[in-house]
Amino acid sequence: MARIVMKFGGTSMAGTERIRRVARIVQRQQAAGHEVAVVVSAMAGETDRLVNFCREANPLYDPAEYDVVVASGEQVTSGLLAMHLQALGCKARSWLGWQLPIHTDDAHSKARIEGIDSEAVLASMASGEIAVIPGFQGVSDKGRVTTLGRGGSDTSAVAVAAAVKADRCDIYTDVDGVYTTDPRIVAKARKLKNVTYEEMLELASVGSKVLQTRSVSLAMKEGVRVQVLSSFIDDDAPAADTIPGTMIVSDEELEGLDMERQLITGIAADKNEAKITLTRISDRPGAVAAIFGPLAAANINVDMIIQNIAKDKGETDVTFTVPLADLARAQALLEERKDTIGYYRMLANSKVAKISVVGVGMRSHAGVAATMFRALADRGINIQAITTSEIKVSVLIDEDETELAVRVLHTAYEMDGE
Repeated sequence: MARIVMKFGGTSMAGTERIRRVARIVQRQQAAGHEVAVVVSAMAGETDRLVNFCREANPLYDPAEYDVVVASGEQVTSGLLAMHLQALGCKARSWLGWQLPIHTDDAHSKARIEGIDSEAVLASMASGEIAVIPGFQGVSDKGRVTTLGRGGSDTSAVAVAAAVKADRCDIYTDVDGVYTTDPRIVAKARKLKNVTYEEMLELASVGSKVLQTRSVSLAMKEGVRVQVLSSFIDDDAPAADTIPGTMIVSDEELEGLDMERQLITGIAADKNEAKITLTRISDRPGAVAAIFGPLAAANINVDMIIQNIAKDKGETDVTFTVPLADLARAQALLEERKDTIGYYRMLANSKVAKISVVGVGMRSHAGVAATMFRALADRGINIQAITTSEIKVSVLIDEDETELAVRVLHTAYEMDGE
C-alpha cells in the first residue's frame, strides 16, 4: 500500500463529465489499497473569468480581496469532485486551504507556502477517506485567504505530498509525460521514463510547460517523487503506477534506474523573450550596475547578457533579454534613466526565441555546446546570444527559425527514434 497525492489540472476538471472521469481514476487508486489525497485546479478558463471580474470591479483592486474571488474556482471543483466520489460509494470530503490549514506568507496573489498542518488530513486518509484539497490557495497568519500565483496548484500538490510524506505525487495533465521536445514540433520526440529534478527545473524554466517551476523546485528541496501522467485515459485503463508516464526523481535514484542515459534529456523552445540592446555605453565601473539595478528593483528578470569589447572611444554595447511581458516596462524604465546610464540608442526586438538543450550528461561530456553551434550554423541559423549553466546551453535566435532549430538539434543529438 502506498500513500499517494494526485493532482488534476484545469483541463482535467473542465465540466461534469471530466470530473466524473477523474473520480473514477481516484476511486481506482483507493480500490488498489492506497491512501489517497487529491489536489484540484479550477475548471479551465475559470480563473481568467474571475480575474476579469476583479478588474471590472476596480482596476486598482485590493490583492487580499482579489484572492478571495479567484480562490473560489478551486473551492467549486474540490466540492464537486468530493460529491462525485461519494456518488461512486467512496468516503470523501473537501478540505479548503484554511481548514487544513495551508499556512502561507501574506504576499497576496503570489504567496509562498510556509507549512501545512497534516495531522487531521492524515487521520482522515488513514480511516479510508479521500481528502480533496483545492490547489492554489492557503491562509495567512492574519487569517486571510491567499493564493500562490498562476500555476500554483502544482506547488500545492507537491507541498501536500511533502507534508503527508507521500510515496509519490502523481500530476495528471493534458499530456502523458515529459518528452524530449514538443511532439507538435518533432513527430519523433520520445517520452522519457525518468527525469532528474535539476533537468526538469531547467526545462520548466526555459519553456517546457509540463510542470510549474516552483513545484519542481519544491519537489527537489523536499525529495518528493513526482510522476507526470495523462488524465485523458479510458475507463478500463490500469492503475496509475502501471501507466507509462514520466517519473521525476533525484539524480542518485535515476542512476540506479537508468545506467545508459542519453547525453541530452530534452530540448525546449521559449518565444516569451525579448532582446534589448543599449549602444555606446561608457566602459567604466558601475555602468552595467546602472542598467540592471533599476530592472532588478522593478522585479524584471534579466536572462542572457552580452557586453561587447570596448571600442576606441571607451564605449561598449550591452545586449540582454527580458520576459516579453516586461518589455514595455523595461523600455520605459531605461528611457527614464537614459542620462544616468549614458547610452546612445536603445534597440528592442520582440521577435526572438530561446532554444535550450538540457541534460545532466553535460557534466561529464565535452562538446555539447559545439554540437549545438555547428548544427545551427550548418542550417544557416544565426545565434544572437548564448547563456550556459552546468546542465544547460541556451541560445537566442530569430523567432521564425524556432521550429527548424528544434528539429535540427533533436536530430543532431541523436534523439529521434521510436
